[in-house]
Amino acid sequence: MNSHGDQSHNRLEEIEIDLLLEGIYRYYGFDFRNYALPFLNRRVWNRIRAEKISSISVLQERVLHDPFVMKKLFNDFSINVTEMFRDPSFFLSFRTKIVPILREYPYIRIWHVGCSTGEEVYSMAILLHEEGLYEKTRIYATDMNENVLKIAKDGEFPINRMQIYTKNYLAAGGIRAFSEYYTVEHDKATFHSFLTKNVVYAQHNLTTDGSFNEFHVIICRNVMIYFNKELQNHVYKLLHESLSISGFLGLGSKEGIKFTSIANYYEEVDSFEKLYRKIK
Repeated sequence: MNSHGDQSHNRLEEIEIDLLLEGIYRYYGFDFRNYALPFLNRRVWNRIRAEKISSISVLQERVLHDPFVMKKLFNDFSINVTEMFRDPSFFLSFRTKIVPILREYPYIRIWHVGCSTGEEVYSMAILLHEEGLYEKTRIYATDMNENVLKIAKDGEFPINRMQIYTKNYLAAGGIRAFSEYYTVEHDKATFHSFLTKNVVYAQHNLTTDGSFNEFHVIICRNVMIYFNKELQNHVYKLLHESLSISGFLGLGSKEGIKFTSIANYYEEVDSFEKLYRKIK
């Protein structure tokens, strides 16, 4: 195919994806229209291959007429890459730079955005427990995918992940034996229920749902990288509205507020770990 043919093919593919996403939004109410195109392309073509069909238009027909196919595509669009104390240096920085300030608060509200299967929520609960702050904290953990929220609530994770999780925990400044926090049965590690007594799990979609509380800390890590600039700006404004003055915002390693419309509303707490404090 020549360059003109390539351009025509790519343009057609973009139109097909636009129509697919518009159909999903109008019929099911799920809004993926401002997700990053390369991400969408990969996930859509993975589903096309899995369904053994030939084009995005055929997938659109399947999705609109078969809710089960829609459910599978919805799960394809949900990003569930996570682990306990993911990027341990982030949690170590949080422990050393933010926890001392939180000690002065009478109570603490934390929002974990895009919590996936909950590993980072349990990580935060363990960290706060060790620092003596968990009893006065309420963690709101949200995701758009109900399936991953159920896994998070159950607190059961594969035992073969515990070795890397233990390594992360220690690198994040953990002060106990990590195995104290879970029991083992067969091939599952089940985390102790006290770690979820102050956690509220709820479905929340960043693209369509608004702010629902004012928080002292918002953790939104490795979520924004899947959005286009328009949706990123929308989400940054939503997080800003949801964060109290002097509250803390934690982002992922490939994210940052430097070139956003709200950059001047924050000061850096740790530029490398992408931890910020709201100043206005």
